[in-house]
Amino acid sequence: MTATDTMTVDALLSDTTTAELEAVLTAAADCAPHWESVAPRDRARVLNVVADALEAHTDRLVRVAQVETGLPEARLSGEVKRTCVQLRMFADELIDGGFLDVIVDHADPDFALGPRPDLRRYQIPIGPVLVFAASNFPFAFSVAGTDTASALAAGCPVIIKAHPGHPQTSADTAAVVTDALRSAGAPDGVFALIAGVDAGVAALQDNRITAAAFTGSVAGGRALFDIAAARPIPITFFGELGSVNPVIVTAGALHERAAEIADGFVGSFTLGAGQFCTKPGILLVPAGSTIVDAIVERTQQVSPARMLTSRIVDGYRQRLETVTAIPVVTVLVEGRELPHHSGVAQVSPTLLAVSVDRLVAEADTLFEETFGPTAIVVEYHDDGDLCRVLQRLHGTLTVTVHTRTEPTETERAHLQRIISLAASRAGRLVFNGWPTGVAVTAAQHHGGPYPATTAVAHTSVGTTAMRRFLRPITYQDAPVGLLPDALR
Repeated sequence: MTATDTMTVDALLSDTTTAELEAVLTAAADCAPHWESVAPRDRARVLNVVADALEAHTDRLVRVAQVETGLPEARLSGEVKRTCVQLRMFADELIDGGFLDVIVDHADPDFALGPRPDLRRYQIPIGPVLVFAASNFPFAFSVAGTDTASALAAGCPVIIKAHPGHPQTSADTAAVVTDALRSAGAPDGVFALIAGVDAGVAALQDNRITAAAFTGSVAGGRALFDIAAARPIPITFFGELGSVNPVIVTAGALHERAAEIADGFVGSFTLGAGQFCTKPGILLVPAGSTIVDAIVERTQQVSPARMLTSRIVDGYRQRLETVTAIPVVTVLVEGRELPHHSGVAQVSPTLLAVSVDRLVAEADTLFEETFGPTAIVVEYHDDGDLCRVLQRLHGTLTVTVHTRTEPTETERAHLQRIISLAASRAGRLVFNGWPTGVAVTAAQHHGGPYPATTAVAHTSVGTTAMRRFLRPITYQDAPVGLLPDALR
């Protein structure tokens, strides 16, 4: 479906046909030069119109998403708000113009290495972008989410592959976006929604797609990444895949606020039934601390929560079976799986424990993300234990460190190596807080070394997310009349 088509739920519940996909790809490729040529200020106006439309339809969209996902109204309303804020932030960035990253070196006949030509560099759109919507954020990382907003802002047409976990929400959101784009005068083909695994793969393989973005599992993301890389002309693929987000708690932090940390950890790893990419999956605490008992008690009090889809439930169940089958893993709290009227099971949290030695020995298994309300508690004895764990850690979105509010000089000295190692593994370091809060702001970096993402230099949250869909070009000795406006 393109921006000039009428979108209906029934149509979008069916997989996109080969003929329909061809029409979508052709429209996106045809409109790319037009959308690229639209002045940034005018693209900003279009994004603001889309945000206004989504706000106006919040109540209806939230009602549909509640039925499909089981997520609470407050959470979903907050997601729509976040989606609109993202769109408006990118609009502001377009007006500011900093995203163009303009660099001008005027001609210099006396340059140290010989006469230098006039060189002018800036960023241009990369072309049509394919976005694979996420399951766990039906608005903020789905049809009109951060990937779509950043690509449209960059000047790229966007094709969205809908997630099967919320098809009606996707269709309804796409209809709102389509109408808004049409009313704002956006070109035909600048936005489209497709459905079905085969359609998504075929679109990724098509030469008219110049970049792709994905949020989901390591297995699914890696398969798509390999397809993107194996094309005759490989393309940029930003995949956010899997992350364990370890949390380190120091003795000083426990002395200061042990109960608060226990509350915060349990609240964070069970938030949204543990279906956040930033869920803290491993907690490292000083050996012998009573905080473990406190965490066990609090975990036992958490009520079961519905998961997003039956497929996620199946994956979660299989993952728990794999982890608990390791003889050295102790089950501190055994979660339950209960039926739910939606047909998608609800689960209560599971809490596990393992020693530092066994965590390091079983790192290939235990450092994989468990998508659901499960975490592993690890007791460490000294800085050496922490260093060994961090050295075996795979790439992760976040590492969290809980210290005293005002660390002593001795504590700061001990923490320097830990922080340095953590920074080499993560995209964001969190101090005395919890990673499940991802601020949507210019300074945010939501990324990290593989398998957290497939593109360590980029983020999928914040205004610099636009850079994924831009590429630099330099004009050398161009006549002024032939320069783009940004380079004059």
